[in-house]
Amino acid sequence: MHADLALQMMSALLWTGLLICLLVLGPTMLVGLMISIAQVVTQVQEMSLTFVPKLITAAVALIVFGPWILRVLAGYMTRLWLDIPHMF
Repeated sequence: MHADLALQMMSALLWTGLLICLLVLGPTMLVGLMISIAQVVTQVQEMSLTFVPKLITAAVALIVFGPWILRVLAGYMTRLWLDIPHMF
C-alpha cells in the first residue's frame, strides 16, 4: 500500500464521517442555539427545556436522513471492499 493511497482512504473516511455527523448535529445545534436565546430572553433556566427538543430534533433528523446515511455508508464500504484487490 502506498502512502498516497492511505491518505486518500483516510480523506474519504473523514469526509464521509463529517457529512454524516453534520446531518444530525447541525439541526440539533441550531435548535439548541434557538432555545438558549429564548432562555436568555425569558430568563427561564429549565434543564429539560434544552434537552428534550434537542433529543427530538436528533431523532427526527435520523428518521429523515437515515436512509440516505445508510446508502452513503453502504456505498463507502462497498467501494472500500472492492478496492482491496487493487491495493496490493
